[in-house]
Amino acid sequence: MQRHSITAMQALTQHSASTRRAATDAQQFPPLELVNRPTVPTPQAAHYLNRRPQTMREWACLENGPLRPIRINGRLAWPVASIRALLGVAA
Repeated sequence: MQRHSITAMQALTQHSASTRRAATDAQQFPPLELVNRPTVPTPQAAHYLNRRPQTMREWACLENGPLRPIRINGRLAWPVASIRALLGVAA
């Protein structure tokens, strides 16, 4: 009986990979007000806009999103000024 309750407790305290990743992502990006670079990579832009990185990539490919990225050597760079303007955050 005691063995079953320990296993059940362990199951309740284990988190999915996406939950752990979301918790660490929130800690790795500085607040948008503190960003002083002209552009940010896709995961960081997605974090600020509360979207998934794949959504940001889709916006870039289809050119139908509220923002347009800059392509630098085949990589997407999202203008911080555009993100701030979209969110109404002061520079």
